Amino acid sequence: MNQHQNRSLTTTEIKSYLVTVVFVLVTILVVAIATLYPFKFSLPNSFSEFDFFSSFNNASSFQDQVNNVLLFMPLGFSLANLLQKLKIKIGLQIIIVLLVSAGLSSTVEVLQIFLPSRTPTPADIFNNTFGGYLGFLCFYFWNIQSLNNIVTQIEASTLRPSNKKITGLILAYFSVILLACIFWQSTTILSNWDLNYPLILGNESTGNRPWQGYISEVYITDKAITTEQAQTGFNDANYFRGFGDSLLANYQLNGKCCDQKQTVNLPQLLWQGKPTNIGEGKGVFLSSSQWLQTAKPVKNLSQRISKKSEFTLSATIATDNLQQTGPARIISISGNSLQRNLTLSQQGHSLDLRLRTPITGENGSDLQMIIPNVFIDNKFHQIIITYYKSTIKVFIDKVQRYYSFNLLELIPFNQKIFYYALTFIPLGAGLSFLSFFTKNSVTFSKLLVPSGILLPSIILEAILIGESDKSLSWKNLLLGILFTAGTMLIFRMRVAYLKIRS
Repeated sequence: MNQHQNRSLTTTEIKSYLVTVVFVLVTILVVAIATLYPFKFSLPNSFSEFDFFSSFNNASSFQDQVNNVLLFMPLGFSLANLLQKLKIKIGLQIIIVLLVSAGLSSTVEVLQIFLPSRTPTPADIFNNTFGGYLGFLCFYFWNIQSLNNIVTQIEASTLRPSNKKITGLILAYFSVILLACIFWQSTTILSNWDLNYPLILGNESTGNRPWQGYISEVYITDKAITTEQAQTGFNDANYFRGFGDSLLANYQLNGKCCDQKQTVNLPQLLWQGKPTNIGEGKGVFLSSSQWLQTAKPVKNLSQRISKKSEFTLSATIATDNLQQTGPARIISISGNSLQRNLTLSQQGHSLDLRLRTPITGENGSDLQMIIPNVFIDNKFHQIIITYYKSTIKVFIDKVQRYYSFNLLELIPFNQKIFYYALTFIPLGAGLSFLSFFTKNSVTFSKLLVPSGILLPSIILEAILIGESDKSLSWKNLLLGILFTAGTMLIFRMRVAYLKIRS
């Protein structure tokens, strides 16, 4: 009788393992279908290391980021279930879930290089990995018995707590905080600029966003400038020519703008469309039938700016139509109407700016930067735009007419909630388990919880203020504190409920 019961139990366990393994495989299959369908792979004739890395110069929209987190949650959930059945230690479970999620996501992103319908994105790997980890947390929060086992193990291991071990865990916790800060800093650098885009004046390369007006000069440097230097730029017509090696583009435009001698070592500008009236004396005239584009991509310019994550652009322009929309492209470093590094456009009377960063997307339009009342007449206006440490400054004709946008401060509130959830929910979960380790150590327990709740948000805000020139935001501080404290409180209430039940 007892032997038969033991055999039945073993058989049940095996069936349970098989069902769990099948569930894991199904979640992997769902990920593959969702990310690689319709599986129409195309292998290029030649493929270099440069082509490989440049394929990842893309950014995800906010909706894509949310979807990528949700897509990998079932994988993390099912993996946690399988690893718990295999009686693997909780610390090793977390590592396995993170490695499997990151490995599967990386494999998918590499395969998407060879799918014309897909664009690989580095941010997807992070979001997918976080989704797997979030699924792991959901499993243990949902599975009462598994959570009870973990708490019991932790409490048993803390009867004689080691100060050295506790210190190591606390240092690991704050190391994760610093990694989160590095991630936030990376969202506004220009590392994802595409090196294969040309410089275009008066349109997109596809010809479907024409602008009608005049451009007389364009300067682009890989150096940001101060307000005082901008004042000099307005007063001295030759100021930007003195930037030496930092001057990446210098186009003096007139009726003979496209003579190679005029462009020195820069990519040559060529007329596109059917040019008939190219303008004389006051710059070149651009319209739907004629615009300018460099003969080849401005690779050196994009590479230098991408590496330094700063630039200055000065242009003298005059619109010929005050009601242009589209927005109508004035100056653009772009591949088409949906992919760009940098674009200045006219939208009615306003100047529309688009800048490609990990947080603004590959179209640069996820965050709105609009300067009003720029095109209220047909006169020439000098516009100086400079970017440094996530802040873009725009001067119109004089430094007194000045606009400033900090990209981190432009994030819509719903997106900010999502990004802060990505950052602080894992920290709150980690802090809740860390508090169990230290509850029998008076020295650590009194300081850990309040400092663990407050410091992550304070550290993040302080680093972003110092590195990104943003202003102090009490809302951001409170949001981070609420996510950390809320997650920890929910886990502790769940554990208290388990103890009451047992």
